[in-house]
Amino acid sequence: MKNLYLHILLIFFSMSVALTAISQDIHFSQFTETPLYRNPALAGIVTGDVRVQTVYRTQWNSIANAYKTSSLSAEYKLPIGNADDFITAGAQIFYDRAGTTALTTTHMMPAVNYHKSISNVRNMYLSVGFMGGFIQRSFDRSKITTNHNYEGGMDGENFNQTNYSYFDGAVGMSLNSSFSDNENDNFYLGAAYHHFNKPKGSFFQTQGQEINPKYVFSGGIKFGVTEYSYVAIEADHTRQGMFQETIGGIMYGLKIGPYIDQPDYVIHGGAYLRWNDAFIPTVKLDYRPFTVAFSYDMNISKLKTSSYGRGGFELSLAYIGLLDRANATLNSIRCPRY
Repeated sequence: MKNLYLHILLIFFSMSVALTAISQDIHFSQFTETPLYRNPALAGIVTGDVRVQTVYRTQWNSIANAYKTSSLSAEYKLPIGNADDFITAGAQIFYDRAGTTALTTTHMMPAVNYHKSISNVRNMYLSVGFMGGFIQRSFDRSKITTNHNYEGGMDGENFNQTNYSYFDGAVGMSLNSSFSDNENDNFYLGAAYHHFNKPKGSFFQTQGQEINPKYVFSGGIKFGVTEYSYVAIEADHTRQGMFQETIGGIMYGLKIGPYIDQPDYVIHGGAYLRWNDAFIPTVKLDYRPFTVAFSYDMNISKLKTSSYGRGGFELSLAYIGLLDRANATLNSIRCPRY
């Protein structure tokens, strides 16, 4: 009987994940390390010509099979035309595996972002981005258990397919600008519209569940505190169907090394808060051109009793490089950056 209750609990958990995945997208605690996943118009807003980022997340180890989520994105920025405009081409690869039934979501979405210079006085850009590609979802049929199995028969569920795919897309806009002569003083604002093509998908061939559009509003500001330190404050607000999520936080960066413009290291420490869900301490180290960050979700939601306060951890790694070319952004007076 105990095993029966355990199987029922695991089935319920997997079904909950499946339903949630249909109505609400997966999230990351280190949302700043997944710019394209937030908004395609945030691609290329970085001090560099090339950026490659990967994030790995695992959660709910204390309740059931851990849910594992991975993201990989790459961006390449270059000038276009004779003005101060730029264009960024990139791609977002996403993989998520959830629950006992191994409900898996994979997507690969190319992206393009155009940065239009709108000021002759300061570093100010208006960007418009697009991202689109195919999504595939699947699950392991052999790991589904129902009460029919305990009655000596099949499980009584009729699934004709265990995977399906569909086309998805997102559009977005962003504004980023400096607000002083200090290179650390920058801000950005952005808004994105995901699933604008209203895709449908279902494991049942006779019906399709429309994926709710997702709206993401983003903002961040970074400013120098001393010659060797700065503060970055960033936040996202997401709305999708009946769900909404707000996450934001603050990171303090300390430069270490004899040269302010090119420090040997930058050590960051701070925390984020996912409203009514998790408190997220975060540490990050810049050792140019690489950046590594670690965060841990401390559950403060109603599930904290079952999860013992343990949410999940994330590990991210990024490469941000400047190319050896005549028109590299290092030599540009004005360039989209943050």
